[in-house]
Amino acid sequence: MPRPPAPALSMTAAQREVLIRIARSSTTAHREVMRAQVLLDAADGIANAEIARRHRVSIPTVRAWRAAFTSDGLTGWGTVKKGRGRKPVISEATIAEIVELTTHTTPPGATHWSCRTMAKRVGVSPATVQRVWSELGLKPHLVETFKVSNDPRFTEKLIDVVGLYLDPPEKAIVLCMDEKSSVQALDRTQASLPIKPGRAATMTHDYKRNGTTNLFAALDVLTGTVIGRCLPRHRHEEFLTFLKTIDAEVPQGLQIHLILDNYSTHKHADVKAWLKRHQRFHLHVIPTSSSWLNQVERWFRELTDKNLRRGIFASVPDLIASIQAYIDASNADPQPYKWTATAESILAKVTRARTTLNQQAS
Repeated sequence: MPRPPAPALSMTAAQREVLIRIARSSTTAHREVMRAQVLLDAADGIANAEIARRHRVSIPTVRAWRAAFTSDGLTGWGTVKKGRGRKPVISEATIAEIVELTTHTTPPGATHWSCRTMAKRVGVSPATVQRVWSELGLKPHLVETFKVSNDPRFTEKLIDVVGLYLDPPEKAIVLCMDEKSSVQALDRTQASLPIKPGRAATMTHDYKRNGTTNLFAALDVLTGTVIGRCLPRHRHEEFLTFLKTIDAEVPQGLQIHLILDNYSTHKHADVKAWLKRHQRFHLHVIPTSSSWLNQVERWFRELTDKNLRRGIFASVPDLIASIQAYIDASNADPQPYKWTATAESILAKVTRARTTLNQQAS
């Protein structure tokens, strides 16, 4: 008789938060990262056999890790196992105290713990605190920004966009479109020095503003190529101009599915009238506060890192030429982004986030 599927692993919000940090850590031992990923999948209700297949471990290993977590929680993490070698000098209770203080409290008069303040509070060395934090992926000196969408049509819009990523329609092109507004042409007040052995390249901390441009870009989800155009302003007239650019560059036999945000210029009467005359355009609006769902945002980030942040532009035409050169180089060797997250997995994470926020507010 087949074994019944195991129930979802029960864990607190704080435990999940710690395990997520471990699973994302680039310094924690690979086995511990894998163990954290297995436990997170188990908490999501995924079957043991599927977890074992995903992470290339045995089913008995999955069961053993589940049982150990159910029995001890996070108590055994970050300690040296019994056997040969130096025995651990920090008790499991002290590790649990460090985790509890780090994740749920702050020191007097400060916003976060440091190794020294935590060491003084718990009565261990700063090196011990650092070792525990490193093993568990805890980084109290860092903070990440987030915003959970309150869009009443969040689920509907999410399913629509993710569906295009995972199962694009035939005889169609899927484009992620957005505007990078007010890109500044910045020049430095003094000449920069080039890189040389023993010294990094240098540039002055202050700069001179030489005007701005607005970059309209549409990323082809399938190929990774980009249609881009710099325009002087950021109004519905410029949006229409860019739509016409897309219409001219995409072969006439293809339908155009355009993923974009809910900016007011996208809903202007003139835009709606133009779209009505061009029936092959289909707009798919992402939920509010969900720019992460638009893949072109990742391309914008790479443009900033590789071209704009350290660029020196004496004029707006210089800036536009540099952006166009980056687009041409990117299109010469396009690298599409691989989308793997399903709508169901995203909705589960958003639900947990909303539950946690409600608990914090109550």
